[in-house]
This record gives sequence, structure tokens and C-alpha cells, in this order.
Amino acid sequence: MNRLLLNKIILVLSTLSAVIGISFLFWILATLTYKGVSSLHLSTFTQDLVNGGIRNLLVGQFTMALIASAIAVPIGMFAGIWLREYSNQNKLASVIRNLSDVMMSAPSIVIGVFVYALFVAPFGNYNGFAGVIALTIMMIPIIISTTDNMLALVPKELREAGIALGGSKHTIIVQIIIKAAKVGITTGVLLSFARIIGETAPLLFTSANNQFFTMDLTGQFPSLTVSIYNLATYPDEESRQLAWAASFVLTAIVLIINLTGRYMTRNKK
Repeated sequence: MNRLLLNKIILVLSTLSAVIGISFLFWILATLTYKGVSSLHLSTFTQDLVNGGIRNLLVGQFTMALIASAIAVPIGMFAGIWLREYSNQNKLASVIRNLSDVMMSAPSIVIGVFVYALFVAPFGNYNGFAGVIALTIMMIPIIISTTDNMLALVPKELREAGIALGGSKHTIIVQIIIKAAKVGITTGVLLSFARIIGETAPLLFTSANNQFFTMDLTGQFPSLTVSIYNLATYPDEESRQLAWAASFVLTAIVLIINLTGRYMTRNKK
């Protein structure tokens, strides 16, 4: 009887906690949607920040994120492939996995300070390249872990079948193993991209922000997240409304990317 009572109490508390958590989430999303949509205008997407829009901020944010992805994806995938297929699970592989786990949980502001010390302070100015490096450092451990875990799920029999057919090691990996795990790896890449596209802290110390449209990565570079942070602290109402609009757009982008990754995984299952 005591066990049944305890089970019901735990069930009620768990349900109540879930309801409270979801309520806060919907409250935040509802407030963001209401204030963000009401602050959106066509000029928001056609004008740069200096004129009250976010066009240059979107271009700048995606430019840094895409360049970081172009660097991080091959490095992360090759590292994950080595860990699973070539390392023979030696001590070095264990060290790399542990370091990768530590880097995944490291606060983004710490990464920003680290990159600032190496690529901003010595040159005397904020720059887009430093922002790209910070985002790349954040992205690589996620892709390493995802690739390693997805390759581990590929049945051993597929590898043995490739060997029986006379395939070389790299041919088996490229033609069989990666193809079998491509959905999971792609999902991991999308989720890691969704994480860096919404990061603010590392960019505060690296790329900073630019009110004008520019593609020059050697100077301060436009950033949507940093602009939201700055605009929210300004005293005028127009800046705060633009911050709400930019926040809504950023949330929608992150949500779409995350839902795409989840859908791909569910569809594969």
C-alpha cells in the first residue's frame, strides 16, 4: 500500500513539474511571438541595422556559421571516423573522446575568451575570422561525437560483408558504413549548426558587431545575436522592438533547423 501511494505521489509531482516547465516554455514562446511578429515589417528584412533592419545581421550570422561549418564538418567527421574505424579503441582514442565530451560541455563564453586572447587581442581589433574560429571550435566536438556514435550503430555484419567482397578499408567505410549512418550524421551536423547559429557569448569577444553591410572578415562583422543583446539594452522603443523582431526571426530559424533534424531521425526509424 505504501509503495502504491509513493508511486502516485511521484507521478503527481512529475506531472506537475512537467506542466510547470512546459507552461514557462509556452509563455516565453507566446510572448516572443506576439512582440516579435508585431514588430516585424518588410523593411526589417530589406534594410541594414543602421537603417533599422536586420538584413546585414542575417547575412553576417549565416556567413560566419556556414564558413565554420565548412571547416568543422570535415574535421569532425574524419576525427569521428578515425575514432571508430582506425583507432582500435586505444588510449589515445579514449583521451580524444573525453576531451570531446569536455569541449561539448564547456561554456561558450570560455571559448570566446580563449579565441579573444589568441586572435583578437594580438591584432588589436575584433574580426570576423575570430568569430568563425570560435564557432568552429564549438561545432567540432559535437560532430566528432555524433559521427563516432552513429558509426558505432552500424552492424558489424556490414563491415564483414564488405571484407568478404574484397573491399579495401577505406572503400568499405565510404561506400557502406558512412552510407548506412548518413542520416544520423547529417542530423548531428544540423543540430550543431542550430547551436552555433544562436550563440552570442563567443561572438561578443571575437567578431563584435557592425551596423553596416560588409563581407570583410578582417574587421568587425555583423552578428544577429550580438545585435539582439545590444538593442535590448538601448533606451529607445524602436531599438527594443527591433530586438524583439530579430529574436523572433532567430528563434524561428533555430526551431526550423531542429525540427528538420528531428524529422530526419524519425523518418529513418
